[in-house]
Amino acid sequence: MHYLRSTTTPRLAIYSINKRLSLRPLPSLHLFFIATTLRRTSQSPQSIMASHIVGYPRMGPKRELKFALESFWDGKSSADDLQKVSSDLRASIWKQMADAGIKYIPSNTFSHYDQMLDATAMLGAVPPRYGWTGGEIEFGTYFSMARGNASVPAMEMTKWFDTNYHYIVPELGPDTKFTCASHKAVNEYKEAKALGVDTVPVLIGPVSYLLLSKPAKGVEKTFSLLSLLDKIIPVYKEVVTELKAAGASWIQFDEPTLVLDLESHKLEAFTKTYSELESSLSGLNVLIETYFADVPADAYKTLTSLKAVTGFGFDLVRGTKTLDLIKGEFPSGKYLFAGVIDGRNIWADNLAESLSTLQTLEGIVGKDKLVVSTSCSLLHTAVDLVNEPKLDKEIKSWLAFAAQKVVEVNALAQALAGQKDEAFFSDNAAALASRKSSPRVTNDAVQKAAAALKGSDHRRATNVGARLDAQQKKLNLPILPTTTIGSFPQTMELRKVRREYKAKKVSEDEYVKAIKEEISKVVKLQEELDIDVLVHGEPERNDMVEYFGEQLSGFAFTANGWVQSYGSRCVKPPIIYGDVSRPKAMTVFWSSMAQSMTKRPMKGMLTGPVCILNWSFVRNDQPRFETCYQIALAIKDEVEDLEKAGINIIQIDEAALREGLPLRKSEQAFYLEWAVHSFRITNCGVQDTTQIHTHMCYSNFNDIIHSIIDMDADVITIENSRSDEKLLSVFREGVKYGAGIGPGVYDIHSPRIPSLEEIADRINKMLAVLETNILWVNPDCGLKTRKYAEVKPALSHMVEAAKLLRTQLASAK
Repeated sequence: MHYLRSTTTPRLAIYSINKRLSLRPLPSLHLFFIATTLRRTSQSPQSIMASHIVGYPRMGPKRELKFALESFWDGKSSADDLQKVSSDLRASIWKQMADAGIKYIPSNTFSHYDQMLDATAMLGAVPPRYGWTGGEIEFGTYFSMARGNASVPAMEMTKWFDTNYHYIVPELGPDTKFTCASHKAVNEYKEAKALGVDTVPVLIGPVSYLLLSKPAKGVEKTFSLLSLLDKIIPVYKEVVTELKAAGASWIQFDEPTLVLDLESHKLEAFTKTYSELESSLSGLNVLIETYFADVPADAYKTLTSLKAVTGFGFDLVRGTKTLDLIKGEFPSGKYLFAGVIDGRNIWADNLAESLSTLQTLEGIVGKDKLVVSTSCSLLHTAVDLVNEPKLDKEIKSWLAFAAQKVVEVNALAQALAGQKDEAFFSDNAAALASRKSSPRVTNDAVQKAAAALKGSDHRRATNVGARLDAQQKKLNLPILPTTTIGSFPQTMELRKVRREYKAKKVSEDEYVKAIKEEISKVVKLQEELDIDVLVHGEPERNDMVEYFGEQLSGFAFTANGWVQSYGSRCVKPPIIYGDVSRPKAMTVFWSSMAQSMTKRPMKGMLTGPVCILNWSFVRNDQPRFETCYQIALAIKDEVEDLEKAGINIIQIDEAALREGLPLRKSEQAFYLEWAVHSFRITNCGVQDTTQIHTHMCYSNFNDIIHSIIDMDADVITIENSRSDEKLLSVFREGVKYGAGIGPGVYDIHSPRIPSLEEIADRINKMLAVLETNILWVNPDCGLKTRKYAEVKPALSHMVEAAKLLRTQLASAK
């Protein structure tokens, strides 16, 4: 279909992967590079349309970077091999955009782990524990900061605004020394230039960098991170000077914190910073890019008053109110980078609607000052529909992945320039009409059931204290009960079994036998370790959201729709295209089997409705809360079937509840109301003796602790260790929590094995602020990404630490 054409086919298809995981361009690629360069340099300035991409996915169309990173970490390939894969991926991305006619192509958005960690490296802000002694930061130091090593833990990781991407949080203090320790930005600019592509180098803006940092351990929590501006600005000046000398004509500063509700002194920091940088920026065109929400009126005024800035980038998909500000006033002679193509979702754009918006903006800012752009980096969407040959053709016609969004941006820029591709726009309109009228999108019974929810708040009849007493009588657990979060290591053999079953290379009986053996092994291991509440290890599951989506109606799935979550970790979000319902039980067979293998309690493991919603690509033709209520009803059916099957503890993970919180405070209460309500719907019908657990991942929870309490779960397990027990501070400040709680005692995202003493110390810190009878002992998160050689000693230390504390508490009594 014409609308699905992709710029990547001639390029990414001609790569081959050698045995050392190096992407090698075949000879034809060099010919392509030359041809692209000749085409691009022969175009008149008018024919290169005013188009811009904020950023692009790094992992590669088939996760080439992921495999190269993990091969390097495992010692199976060299740093040179990793660099080769990386440079080939960068080249393919730049050439793809050049071939599509994109004028402002970003560089320095590629990363081996995270763009904030890259900025930390650029500034030389390495925490002392990593033993860095100066010079250019190498992979050893860089990956130790990201992942930890045998002797020191990793830096904290948390969600990037309201996305499912995680960034490495800088640790700063008054004694932090800043020096230019990474020349990545200028090196990548030169790399692109050598290939005939003039790019726009992208840097995390200095103010956002500081506002997204945290005081280092031992530094007062009240320390003003913005007081470090005078120390980091000289490094930014040095980098800008290098980029200018290399020939850069534009530079992009990402300042996404401008969409937050900032106090006046924080807004003043932007004015101060860009005034300080003005002389260094002289001779350069400067773009400040914002994304993910509306820019508040006071921030908009501050931003558009900056003299050193040439252009302003706005998210006009999630920030529709910013349009009114632009219509009210926009500085004369400045460029507007209009983010009309959604960088956060995979639906084909309504091109006619976007063109109308752009034409309105053209009348305000002038034809030569309007640039068509994406709403944010395309990092948050899948790479290319070309790699989805098995996806349902009708649904496929409704979609646009990153490669297609590049084409959409250029199509709008061409149309603005009077060169509208009528066939392309016509195909787009036909796809939108098909989606709107398709009978597979709407299920009347589901719509009615969701509408009927509005009359109740769906609370369990008994308060949590009484429920915990009833559950303890039935479960008879020790104090400081131990458990894990759900998944156990997913070995190569396990993945192979699932893959072969999906490909129908093994029978259902063979598959069930293999999974049963794996569950038995996991149950036996937990019993040997003497863990109190067991899990079945989830060997049948590929992903905690995809697994459920595959069994629910209204979902579609991709083969290669991978999106980076953190480091080399990628997820493949399902696509929710229609009304959601549960045709049959999803987990009862496996949970019942696992419970039959042990006398200890076995948790039933489910993913909650808000998590499924926030970790999917969600339909944009109805409010998100309506879709969430539909999912909640489906999960409710599953909870009640598990209870009937004799499962006494059911965990409903809401790992992504916090990340869905709107960035603007005025919108947060409504979101929390329907998100928490959705969770309560799932378990409002169970008996008092059925214990409901939930789990939450990396996020800043302290500001929503009252909503977490309002979820009314019996037990919550929650990330704690990597954020330096930040969560515990909320209890020190007097918040009363009466339900069971298990703040993670060790970080599973690092290969490092914690000692018994370290875990015992963590438990003691928890006991200082939490009642003994409500505290659980567990890791931070699921163990899926770890190896058994790491998991066994870590869990052994965890259980022994819990036993040690039980003995000490008994002696104290």
